[in-house]
This record gives sequence, structure tokens and C-alpha cells, in this order.
Amino acid sequence: MKKLLSVLLLVSMTASLLAACGSSKSSDSGQSGTGSEGGSASKKVVAWAWDPSFNGAALKIAEELYAKENPGFELEVVDMAKTDLEQKLNTNLASGVKEGLPDIILVNDPNIQKYVTAYPGTFADFTDKVDYSQFSPYKVDALTIDGKVYGVPFDIGVTGMFYRSDYLEQAGFKAEDLENITWDEYIEIGKVVKEKTGKYMSTINPNDEALTSILLQSGGSWYITPDNKGNFVDNPVMTETLRVYKAIADSGIAKPVTGWSEFVGSFNAGDVATVVSGVWQISSIMDAKDQSGKWRVAPIPRLNVEGAVNASNEGGSSWFVLEGSANKDLAIDFLAKTIGGSSEFYERFLNENGGVGSYIPSFSSEAYSQTPEFFGGQAIYTDFTKWSTEVPGISLGMYTQEAKDALKNELPNILNGSDLTQSLANIQKLFEQQVQ
Repeated sequence: MKKLLSVLLLVSMTASLLAACGSSKSSDSGQSGTGSEGGSASKKVVAWAWDPSFNGAALKIAEELYAKENPGFELEVVDMAKTDLEQKLNTNLASGVKEGLPDIILVNDPNIQKYVTAYPGTFADFTDKVDYSQFSPYKVDALTIDGKVYGVPFDIGVTGMFYRSDYLEQAGFKAEDLENITWDEYIEIGKVVKEKTGKYMSTINPNDEALTSILLQSGGSWYITPDNKGNFVDNPVMTETLRVYKAIADSGIAKPVTGWSEFVGSFNAGDVATVVSGVWQISSIMDAKDQSGKWRVAPIPRLNVEGAVNASNEGGSSWFVLEGSANKDLAIDFLAKTIGGSSEFYERFLNENGGVGSYIPSFSSEAYSQTPEFFGGQAIYTDFTKWSTEVPGISLGMYTQEAKDALKNELPNILNGSDLTQSLANIQKLFEQQVQ
């Protein structure tokens, strides 16, 4: 009888495993071993991610490194648009449907707290799986909720002020004149640049909140408080951020743009002297081959508030593992030993894909000390990694996007000269209406 039961059990497990493997081959369904019978014995994990040339490529590097010590390991990366991925994940989790979900998922950092809080018990706890002291603190802070750390830090958006050295020199400025300046000093330099060269100092887009996000984090603040309340009223950093934003617009040093193409086109065409953005902007700047040797990078300007620094962040993401995955332990081990703890991974990720992470041990590698001719031989990655350790850690909360939307609704009024105190009250009220 026992022998018969064993045979039946083996047949059942084999059938289930074949069904799971068969379904995971469909990129349309994106199904994995999550919730599948017998999936725990598999050496295959499935990951959902967007941007195959960047995020997907990074996973393939990790797969190659992990497979060296774990023969037979296989990773399937299901590529989909970021919005489609987020919609599909939210739809499944909200309805309680776990079948068809992957083992690993890429999460945009501002969504971390929203996912973990809205869907408790859904994502694996990595607290004791990774040595987080080896990562830039602000990146770990974004992953930490109620004393637990969820997921593995991935790429970062540590910011810098890219600048055309030829334009600045023509206006009478040297590299040291751009070090550790305030935004008010930046504006004054911009006026001279505009007068002497005819070039704008920067761009400005009232439909985009990238600059306000950079300013806020550099001051150790955010659109919402750690307890998910609106942070627009009685917040000195927010007030200073919007004052600076309007001052840039009023000064005439910024070229108005209305979208990504116009933004990138402005510096590729040589229309602006500086670009304040994340490290990932390097590839877009280098698209203008004829500008090689003319670019440099300096720390971003700082706000005129107590505790503000010349460092911030724009963008970034992390890798999560679903708690209900039948291959959870394998997925955790895979991420922990590669993206969560391998200098070789980050060296290859930088050299092959231009990606920069927050894994501190890799900062001293040869890859990070390279001196691109395009940037005049400056060790730009060494500078960016140094700045990454200075970025203030903040809580991104659950409602970052809702808060950004509320701000963008009022931003045209602010730029048109409305009373800032009243505008901040309007934003706070609109945000509260959106999340109540």
C-alpha cells in the first residue's frame, strides 16, 4: 500500500511540475512556480521586470554568476512595460490571486512602502539574508518598514550637476566655482552664463516633479511624512524647495521644455550649460558624440535650510521576492549572493550596461575608478559613489505619486505668482482628498 501511495505521489508531483514549467514558458502569462505543487524542487526562478537592456540585462549577469556555483540554475525574465507590470501585480494581489505570479519582481523605490503595507505578508523578509551595512544607507532606509528590510537594493539615481565646461569657462567660471554652492549661487552663475554665452543654465518643466524631488531629498524631506500625511504645510524644506523652483523660473536662466524628448534634446543640441539629474543620465548625455571632452560633473547645489546637503537622489529600484513563491528560498539565495553581495556583479553591471548600484565594496574597484574621455578624464563614478553615501535617508511613504500629482496641479499657479502659503495649503487639501 505504501509503495502504491509513493508511486501515486510521484506521478502527481511530476505532473504538477510539468504543468508549472509549461505555463512559465509563456511570456504572456508570466507564470512561475508561485503556488505550484512541487515548485520548491525546481532550480528555476521567474522574474518580472521592465527595460530588458538594463534591468533584464542585470539579471542575466546575476544568473551567470550564480550558476557558476549552482549548476542547473535557470532564470526566466519576463519583460513587460513598467505600468503593465505594476497594474498586473496590483490586480492579482488586490483580488487575492497568487497563481501566475513570479518569484522575483522589480519594484520602483517610491512604491515599496505602498506594496508592503497594502499587501502584508506578500513579500519576503530579507533582514537576515543580506549585509545591509555594505549599502548606501539611504537606499536601505527606503526598504526598511517596521524594523524589517524587504528586498535587495539595486540601481540608484544619486544626482550630480552635469555641466559644459566650455560654456562655464567662457563665462569666466572654473570647476571649483561649482563645488558646494547653494541654489541662489547657482542662479547667479546662470545669469552670467546666459549673458556671456547666450546659453540657458538649465531646463524647466512645470509638468515634471523631478527637480522638486531632488531638492526635497537633499534637505532630508519628502512630499509626505513617515506616517503618510501630507508634508506641504509648515515644512521649511518644502517652502524653500518651491521658492527655489520659482526663482529659477523667474530668473530667465531656464529653457522651458514640455517632455522627455525636449529635455534630452536641449542638452544634446548644446542649448543648456547644466543638467541636474541622476547618474543614469550619463548615457543620454554621451549620445552627443561631438560633445566629448566638454562635459564635467559637480555636486548639486544645496538648499538654504538647516541640514541640507549637496547630494540627493532621482529614481532607483529594488528586487523583491514573493513570500508565497514555491521557489522563495532559491530566489532569496540567488539575489542575496549576487545583487545583494557581489562586487563582480556591480563591476560588470557598470561596464556592460552603465548601471550604478549602492554596494559600497564595489566602489573601490577598477570599474568605478575609470576616467571617461567624454568627461575630460574625470573619475565621475568615484564622485557619484562618494555622493551616494551623503544622500539623506527618507521615508518615501505610501502616497508619493498622489502627493506629486497634487503638487503638479498647483505648480502653474505658483509659477504665475500666487501666494506660496496659500498654494501649499491648496496642495495639502487636494492630497488629503485624493487619499482619504
